[in-house]
Amino acid sequence: MPKTPFDSALLGNLTPEQFLSEYWQKKPLLIRQAWTHFPELIDLARLAEFAQRDDVESRLIEHQNGRWKLEHGPFSQQRLNRLPESDWTILVQNVNHLVPHIADYLYQFNFLPYTRLDDVMISYAPPGGTVGPHYDSYDVFLLQVGGQKRWQISSDDASGFIEDAPIRVLKDFNPEQEWILEHGDMLYLPPKYAHYGVALTPGMTYSVGFRAPKTQEMATKFLEFLQDEICLNGMYSDPDAKPTSTPARIDDAFVAQISQMLQQVKWDDNIVRQFIGRYFSEPKPHVFFDHAAPLEFDGFAEALGEYGIRLDLKSQMIYSDEALFINGELIEFDDASPADLTALRQLADDRTLPAAQYSDELIDLLYTYHEYGYLHPATEQ
Repeated sequence: MPKTPFDSALLGNLTPEQFLSEYWQKKPLLIRQAWTHFPELIDLARLAEFAQRDDVESRLIEHQNGRWKLEHGPFSQQRLNRLPESDWTILVQNVNHLVPHIADYLYQFNFLPYTRLDDVMISYAPPGGTVGPHYDSYDVFLLQVGGQKRWQISSDDASGFIEDAPIRVLKDFNPEQEWILEHGDMLYLPPKYAHYGVALTPGMTYSVGFRAPKTQEMATKFLEFLQDEICLNGMYSDPDAKPTSTPARIDDAFVAQISQMLQQVKWDDNIVRQFIGRYFSEPKPHVFFDHAAPLEFDGFAEALGEYGIRLDLKSQMIYSDEALFINGELIEFDDASPADLTALRQLADDRTLPAAQYSDELIDLLYTYHEYGYLHPATEQ
């Protein structure tokens, strides 16, 4: 799968530098005919197939008689057959894990780091289908694919959400701008910019979301990471202990010594990089890799030399100056030459590695990840 060149129409003929400087996390941008390079459209039938799988996250949102209803997949075909002609939306996450050309579209946004890039969610809605006025805590690009949808947006997100609704729907929504998006049109919205989309005709929205983890989440995951990474010496001792008449009281000397012990828990930027490499490349809980029928080693080496390799659609590979990570794992490669490291970083950046002659050590490493299902010869889909 060759790397798709960047198409300037994606950002309304702005360069990535201009877009990031003028719009990113600052103000919305409507882009007419941003992207139409799809070899096929993911229609309702295909999306319904995905929504029936237990390894795919999916939701169904209905709005009938003023009431919101939310269901989580997987869905049976019988349930989907009972859907009415209007006023519902089906949403499927991580379609870039399932369809190569959707992954190609996602990685058009690789002018931003992979640590920020999340997934492509595809939603389908008949007329009246909507998820209500809401806002997201992260940046989002909303691409209309087939059909028409009316989008209204507002910088005012302070009204709060309806208390008894199963989804986050704003109590009051006062639109400031409104557009009708048609096939190929795209709307960029910064975090917490309220928006309300309603399908006018049957169609899809391809939503590109970005990771924006909360501080509490990062702190919790980092402390979990430290459990396996730190080793502290010493133990509590009190050779100068005195008798006490209040044995249930937590005394100041005990507090001071425990505090001193805990102050040994320290970290630096290198430890944080290790955490980032593992956490931000780790697959989501529902993601599983297909280990079935990997090539024999000689066949893999031949395919690498003739066709090159590509990362699996579900794989994430990132690196720092000191280390490389794939799918939550530190890549252990003590014998790596400068050329080997350059090749691995190219694989991480481009998600492909061209056909060439590589070192025996690198081929051994790549074959191990091929056996895990993390990467494949470029001839495979």
